[in-house]
Amino acid sequence: MDIDALRSFIAFVDTGSFTRAARQTYRTQSAISMQMKKLEEETGQELFKKEGRNLTLTDSGRELVSYARRIIHLHDEALSHYARNKQHSPLRIGCPDDYAESILADFIQLVSEQLPDLTYQIHCDSSRQLRLMLDAGEIDAAILTRMPDADEGYILKHDKGVWVSLSGATIFNPEPLPLILYEPDCKFHSTAIDGLEKKGIPYRIVASSSSATAIKHLIRQGLGITAMATSSVNADLEIIKNSQLPALPAVDIVLAIAPISHPLFGISVAAQLSGTFFEQNAKAALRNDP
Repeated sequence: MDIDALRSFIAFVDTGSFTRAARQTYRTQSAISMQMKKLEEETGQELFKKEGRNLTLTDSGRELVSYARRIIHLHDEALSHYARNKQHSPLRIGCPDDYAESILADFIQLVSEQLPDLTYQIHCDSSRQLRLMLDAGEIDAAILTRMPDADEGYILKHDKGVWVSLSGATIFNPEPLPLILYEPDCKFHSTAIDGLEKKGIPYRIVASSSSATAIKHLIRQGLGITAMATSSVNADLEIIKNSQLPALPAVDIVLAIAPISHPLFGISVAAQLSGTFFEQNAKAALRNDP
């Protein structure tokens, strides 16, 4: 099977979109369609089916996902083995700044243990913008909050949303509840607003931002409360335990890589390091669980 066709296939699986798969692999949608047709001819199976207006995988398509990932894994592992003694460009990695202090730093430390000569260019932006940068080939990998109902990326951590304030702040006095939130396309923003309205809790949005740094500085000034992932909470902030506030969703934090990957950071390396990172975090969570 053609390795590039398999990369295009996996790009569709991970993004759920032939449009994004075409962007990520620098091909037209018609070229992607031809690759998929060739895969169907080689396997003798229909790999896709229509569900309403969407195209999804058949049972045979889902079976091919496992084979495709293993083939690409071995291909990239072999290339990485022979590329280690060459000089390479920095790994361009993106990360929302709310994960920069915790997840990004720990992940780069783990990568550095295996690839000590690798250097990095770090780009901090929202998950939405980082996906666009992946599609445009502007970064090699990104730490993201996984989109709902997607198989995007390699899992780094299961996390949950929490309400956060300045330590010792009285949040329900005065009303309405002052909110400092991420931008409206953030899952925590929409869930927080919807939950407060359903509970009939008055609120006002003091500020919204894509920058976790800006949000935390405003929280430290006592200007309001926010909704964010547990991983983003600093020691000088406090998780609010108040049953009046609506529950916030769980999230998966993942590592996504570009289909045309960095020579030293293909899917074999990404999968291995992500698995190690996930296991280490899971063990740490058990130790810290009272």
